Amino acid sequence: EPSVATTEFGPVEVYGNKFFNSKTGDQFFLKGIAYQPSRAANDVVAALYDGLTIIDPMADPRLCLRDLPYLSALGVNTIRVYSIDTEKDHDVCFKAYQDAGIYVIADLSEPGRSINRESPSWDLTLFARYRDVVDSLQKYDNILGFIAGNEVTNDKTNTGASPFVKSSIRDIKEYIRTQNYRGIPVGYSTNDDAETRDDIARYFACGDDTVDFYGINMYEWCGFSSFHTSGYRERTEEFKDYPVPVFFSEFGCNLQRPRPFTEVEALFGSLMTQVWSGGLAYMYFEEPNEFGVVEVTANGGIKPLPDFYNLQKAFSSANPRGVNLSDYKASYKLVPYPKCPGKSNVWKASNEIPQSPNKVKCDCMESTLKCRLANIKETNLPKVFDYACDNVDCSDIRADGVDGKYGVFSDCSSVQKASFVLNELFKKQGGGTS
Repeated sequence: EPSVATTEFGPVEVYGNKFFNSKTGDQFFLKGIAYQPSRAANDVVAALYDGLTIIDPMADPRLCLRDLPYLSALGVNTIRVYSIDTEKDHDVCFKAYQDAGIYVIADLSEPGRSINRESPSWDLTLFARYRDVVDSLQKYDNILGFIAGNEVTNDKTNTGASPFVKSSIRDIKEYIRTQNYRGIPVGYSTNDDAETRDDIARYFACGDDTVDFYGINMYEWCGFSSFHTSGYRERTEEFKDYPVPVFFSEFGCNLQRPRPFTEVEALFGSLMTQVWSGGLAYMYFEEPNEFGVVEVTANGGIKPLPDFYNLQKAFSSANPRGVNLSDYKASYKLVPYPKCPGKSNVWKASNEIPQSPNKVKCDCMESTLKCRLANIKETNLPKVFDYACDNVDCSDIRADGVDGKYGVFSDCSSVQKASFVLNELFKKQGGGTS
């Protein structure tokens, strides 16, 4: 007997600043949870995962099928997975979750392959990683969206990293278009830093290259707080005219355990649903940081914690009243996109963003070098750059998101950039003449 979920299951689309089920036209609110196993949870099933650094629960039926009954019982319609293993097949898990009416929002980065806020770069290696995730998941109707960066700029010291994230969003959206994939939304997930949050929200929605949605990792409501005292009222006011859908990409302050999850009632109530499209509780697995709703037992079973029952109860009584797509279209007035933030002593990011990584150019450059690196560990590259750039001009490989200056080869892979500067050094020392 097909469940109600399957008969009405349609890909989610963005119109204006809301999500809609493209099959029924009903507004879609994320009622979700972060779902990311790690080595920290002492999960004997996750420990069997055949992979190096990341564990992708949606690539391992032993994990995803074990947890699905609990996620269904929790009442979620969306999970967020932070690390996708693009070498593996996802058919079994995605189909089972679609049959249960659950969508997936996936981060494009992985640990070690993401835009580093301290030395940001948008280059061939990262672009290939992000494209691989899109290629792996685009065929599933229940892939809700892709997150191209999580809290990359997290305070006023690193706002210059945001232009690189903005470029990645532009290029991945363009890639999805040129591949004729379904128009899967691409967005960003930010922290809630009081000094930068206004500027960063405007930055990702301004100019020619904008996000399709915007997520905020929101921990302002702790214990039995309220709409008026938690900061939710102010955030709601700030986002009331935002041009794309906004939601909490994480929530669930844990200063009080078990967490009562009273924010769910507010988030899905009439004061917030005009502006917000729901949210994702953080998170499914209990780890040393104490944000979980289930514990993995010694034999790899699942034991719901008190948090689980509180969240289940909150989700089951949350019935957000949305608008139907046809009604929304009929009355929709185009929300103007914001102007880009000006520079200040807090916000320093340039509105000039890096070029798209160009493999043909970079391979061509590499092929002309007389001197280049063969096998080198990525971890040794900073030493190469430090040494070479003390002696030659490195502006061709440098990228600066504050000045908005991006060297002609700054989008090449790290090894190509290192080869380039070593070759410059080689030429300078007379090696290029013979």
